[in-house]
Amino acid sequence: MFPRPIQQASAPAQWVYTIALPVALFLWLFPLLGVALTSLRPAADLAAGNYFGMPTGIAWENYVYIFTETPIGQYMLNSMWVTIPTVIGAVGLSLMTGFALAVYGFRGSILVFFMFVAGNFVPFQILMVPVRDMTLQLGMYDTWYGLALFHIAFQTGFCTLFMRNFIKALPFELIEAARVEGVKEWRIFWYIVLPLMRPAIAALSVLVFTFIWNDFFWATVLTQGVDSQPITAGLSSLNGQWIAQWHLVSAGSILAALPPVAMFFLMQKHFIAGLTFGATKG
Repeated sequence: MFPRPIQQASAPAQWVYTIALPVALFLWLFPLLGVALTSLRPAADLAAGNYFGMPTGIAWENYVYIFTETPIGQYMLNSMWVTIPTVIGAVGLSLMTGFALAVYGFRGSILVFFMFVAGNFVPFQILMVPVRDMTLQLGMYDTWYGLALFHIAFQTGFCTLFMRNFIKALPFELIEAARVEGVKEWRIFWYIVLPLMRPAIAALSVLVFTFIWNDFFWATVLTQGVDSQPITAGLSSLNGQWIAQWHLVSAGSILAALPPVAMFFLMQKHFIAGLTFGATKG
């Protein structure tokens, strides 16, 4: 069930692992390195057909240009307005629903939990037309808060599944002991369960932040203007403006990738702890 450590493998297996690991890392990072190089490539290199060779110079002005001549700053701000409320809303709601489904054995709890889980398996493409029509009727089409509310509703199911399973792994004796002492349920949740869930909150926040920040499908379906489009949809619309100017597109892509990467490294310790909680043998 558990993979055997490479130190306990045979000598040929360790030799293959030693060679395969750097090769796999290179193949994985090669496209990213290509985008990074292209973002610093002068326009003259592309005009001369130098797409894959080393750039003849470092063109930091590519980054200056996209901030001064394009609305990429507004697109990044829109992404923040959509992503941060979604993380707070989805994680906050799942804390309460996960606690209720994990701790209280009320009638129909399994059915409610099944509905949360089943929502994750609905192909989101079939929701495109009804969701767009609903946002139009509610006056929330082409708004950042309309997109954020949809993401909160759609992500709460996955977050509830994650939180419910995490709380199930906590020692239930702590809750029983608090009940014996006459502690109210909301105080049990706030002072006992919630502090133990910090690794799960951090891990889930990083996952949801990455999912929403990188979302392209719903960003293009529910928004269309500069004042509401996130950066993923914004880069796509600017692609027509930057005809064959891949150095500028690459610079915008690098900027779009920075916030999720920074979020992961800032929360790395709690993220790994949250994902591996309970993953002990014996």
